[in-house]
Amino acid sequence: MEVQQFYYDNKIVKKFIYATMFWGIVGMSVGLLLAYMFMFPNLTDGISWLSFGRLRPLHTNAVIFAFVGNAIFAGVYYSTQRLLKARMFSDILSNINFWGWQLVIVAAAISLPLGFSTSKEYAELEWPIDIGIAIVWVAFGANLIGTMIKRRQRHLYVAIWFYLATFVTVAVLHIFNSLALPVTAMKSYSVYAGVQDALVQWWYGHNAVAFFLTTPFLGLMYYFVPKAANRPVYSYKLSIVHFWSLIFIYIWAGPHHLLYSALPDWAQNLGVAFSVMLIAPSWGGMINGLLTLRGAWDKVRTDPTLKFMVVAITGYGMATFEGPMLSLKNVNAIAHFSDWIIAHVHVGALAWNGFLTFGMIYWLVPKMFKTRLASVGLANFHFWIGTLGIILYTLPMYVAGFTQALMWKDFNPDGTLVYGNFLETVHEIMPMYWMRAIGGSLYIIGALTMVYNVIVTIRSGQAVKDELAEAPALTRVSKSRTSGETFHTWLERKPIQLTILATIAILIGGMVQIIPTLLVKSNIPTITSVTPYTPLELEGRDLYIREGCVGCHSQMVRPFRSEVERYGEYAKAGEFVYDRPFLWGSKRTGPDLLRVGGKYTDNWHLNHMYDPQTTSSGSIMPSYSWLIRNKHDRSDIKAKMRGLAKLGVPYTEEDIENAEARMTEQAIKIEKNLYSDPDFASTYEADKKYAAENGEEFVEMRDREIVALIAYLQRLGTDIKIKETNVTTSKN
Repeated sequence: MEVQQFYYDNKIVKKFIYATMFWGIVGMSVGLLLAYMFMFPNLTDGISWLSFGRLRPLHTNAVIFAFVGNAIFAGVYYSTQRLLKARMFSDILSNINFWGWQLVIVAAAISLPLGFSTSKEYAELEWPIDIGIAIVWVAFGANLIGTMIKRRQRHLYVAIWFYLATFVTVAVLHIFNSLALPVTAMKSYSVYAGVQDALVQWWYGHNAVAFFLTTPFLGLMYYFVPKAANRPVYSYKLSIVHFWSLIFIYIWAGPHHLLYSALPDWAQNLGVAFSVMLIAPSWGGMINGLLTLRGAWDKVRTDPTLKFMVVAITGYGMATFEGPMLSLKNVNAIAHFSDWIIAHVHVGALAWNGFLTFGMIYWLVPKMFKTRLASVGLANFHFWIGTLGIILYTLPMYVAGFTQALMWKDFNPDGTLVYGNFLETVHEIMPMYWMRAIGGSLYIIGALTMVYNVIVTIRSGQAVKDELAEAPALTRVSKSRTSGETFHTWLERKPIQLTILATIAILIGGMVQIIPTLLVKSNIPTITSVTPYTPLELEGRDLYIREGCVGCHSQMVRPFRSEVERYGEYAKAGEFVYDRPFLWGSKRTGPDLLRVGGKYTDNWHLNHMYDPQTTSSGSIMPSYSWLIRNKHDRSDIKAKMRGLAKLGVPYTEEDIENAEARMTEQAIKIEKNLYSDPDFASTYEADKKYAAENGEEFVEMRDREIVALIAYLQRLGTDIKIKETNVTTSKN
């Protein structure tokens, strides 16, 4: 049998490892800054690009796509070559993958703080960057599949199955969720509206967690845990059941993010049913991972790499038990919009993704640089301080979530809300926010320790070179099943068929849920009194999106007595038919805003945005003072309205041509309302006089950004008649 010599490409792995550590520190640092902004809301006072609303999507994108994404590529590029006994198909594609991905990350790091955001969870990046992501992802997939074609190992190991499913599914999710109509160089509108947009977004959002944060990491688990423990995978049969059941069931579970919302009940219930079923394959994978360590527990006690991996798999098990539990309607009614969800997400992120990445790096770096880890003691320190950080982060968030739910739903004997002022809840959970920030600080200290340990290890080792390997050439065999060969054994040597079947498995759930919602009009009943936004309101909505207000405020009143009493009539599907994108939100750091229109004066909104603490004592909302100062650029309004008209919003050509005049007319009315406040009038006139005396341009209030935002806020919830409440709702 001919034995061939070849070289593994270690340089690409090295690049991704470096990027993983760099972006990990960046993403965690932004998250830590956000955690401290809960206690010090004006920490970045007056700096628009460092405001909470703009930094929050930067944090999520940095830790998911920059930190975890680079870790995925590092692990996949290392393990794939060794599992297939072949160098990656193309060094050029490998480098396009690396540099293209870093370019996407840099584009995100620049655009998100500048306010270029779609506001869709985990998909905030605007259309040009989305195209870049698709190109880089295709390069990665072509490289992966090309390597499988020229492999020297006949059967595809389980890790490769998960890598394939990741590539196919993320491509499908990204393309369909990102479908949008560009109206300017950095502005687009989703092709979906309201309820449809919500369903597609959470089909994407939940499965971004499934197929970007879970399936590739399961592939890494199946490779690196047996390697680190020097033990075979516990059960081959269990890995087969785990893979196929997981990728088939996971894709159905997205609607559990939209329970008790305006989404049709049948879609909600379908999401619940499959979410509950999801616990079986998830725990099957966890059990397979942990039992792989049978006979190696003595090594676990002394090897920090295995310690990280054990806690990672355990965290995966905890998160995947909690996920199905949170999808139960009675539990979701309590947890949704609260900090319980923040705790749940970070168990998965910090333990499962973070710790498995750390363990992989600790195992990979000494191997690749042909040396020993510089300090086992520092690695153990990292493990313990990181574990303590996870505990101090998540446990207080669980307590905060339970506290919020109990206070939001508490009634007096006379039927009134005990805590009518939303800020009472905020004040109660401030100690938990302090503990969360301390836990996050400990976690990042551990990550910095790892970076130092890795740098010292690399310096003590040899320069990274292509690694010489040899393996027999792969001989041709029959395309049909051989005698005694099971169907799955045959499938493992047929990458094309495996890819096709995996694609079919992941498409079924999405098609069953999404197609009826898009095509069957009865699923989204219309309301005749709901009309499109005026030009000024549309501009205000875009400012609301730019500032990331949806990160703290929901626009979805659920059909609970507590919410109807607090906010007004529950949300109807027909109210959102012109919302592109939908803005239902995922977290209530402040109260729901669906019915805020008309509750407060225009002056109140201006003062609230300038200095929230003056209108809501003890508020932790930061100041948005630049909205009061900035001149509003409304030059794109016609392009925006024409784009929306193409998507079905009934703007006429007359509406579009008269857009500037209508904006000015509505803005002047708001300006007059603001003048009714003597304090505002005197300050405004003084500013005008000062500008004239100093030869500076003075921007009329009607032309400032705050006026457009006020127009949008005063519109919210006014299209339908709502129930009046006796509760004073303080925005936070």
